[in-house]
Amino acid sequence: MFDLQKQIPSYLLDKRNIVRLILFTAAFALVFINVYAPFGVDVWFNVTRWTLLLYSSIITLTGVLVVVISRIIMYHSRHRFRIRLWHYLVWVMAEVFFMGLFYSLYQKLILNDLRFLPDLMVTSVQNTALVLLLPYSVLWLYFSWAENKKRLEAMSVPTDTALPKAMIHFNDEKGTLRLSMKTENLLYVEAADNYVVIHYLDNNRPVRYILRNNLKKLGEELFDFPLVRCHRSFMVNSGRVKLIRREKEGLVLELDQPEQITLAVSKTYLSEVMKAFSGD
Repeated sequence: MFDLQKQIPSYLLDKRNIVRLILFTAAFALVFINVYAPFGVDVWFNVTRWTLLLYSSIITLTGVLVVVISRIIMYHSRHRFRIRLWHYLVWVMAEVFFMGLFYSLYQKLILNDLRFLPDLMVTSVQNTALVLLLPYSVLWLYFSWAENKKRLEAMSVPTDTALPKAMIHFNDEKGTLRLSMKTENLLYVEAADNYVVIHYLDNNRPVRYILRNNLKKLGEELFDFPLVRCHRSFMVNSGRVKLIRREKEGLVLELDQPEQITLAVSKTYLSEVMKAFSGD
């Protein structure tokens, strides 16, 4: 059963995947409308087949602007709030509705369809659901497959150069391996705009490594390592936490290393931190 409160996978909000979704949906809609002719496309104009294809392409792509605007808003909203599964489903239903409304108004006002607007809306929404939901479903499966494939490739290294299992690997935003270290040497990871700063120990000295990626994506890639998101800007190695202290501002994590390092725990991630250190 689906957990509607679960955050949607990061690959759905990846800029390149959003562009792919828009282009694939536009192509699918163009083929669907010209082949199936659901919105009265076959009675638009008394012209040649190729001219009709041109006209229908313009109308189709105009309708797909709904998806373009919607996905731009979704992309820029990802930093303001967590987009959960139920948010995404409602968002998609809104896209279906507004694109269906666009085609209904087009049939009513441009093609002079004599049917009542509610009747047109029912038919248009049904057809629009096919236009959007089919490519959306196919691409979700493809993006999921591509993400799993990328993870397997990152984990699959030649046996003669295989790294110890106790090592943690950091990939950049393109999936290229950039840094590996023993898990016990990692202290914490800090967000810095479009980059992250990896704090770790090298010969017992704290050092930093700047990587182009983000905490959310790293958290998903390293889910099987003892990393805990404690703050919007921090993800900590739970094995390096020696003390959890309550102060006026809230909980603070103190790390086990010579130079004192403390990380704040925000209210958003409080339950996540308590669960990680509860021993359950």
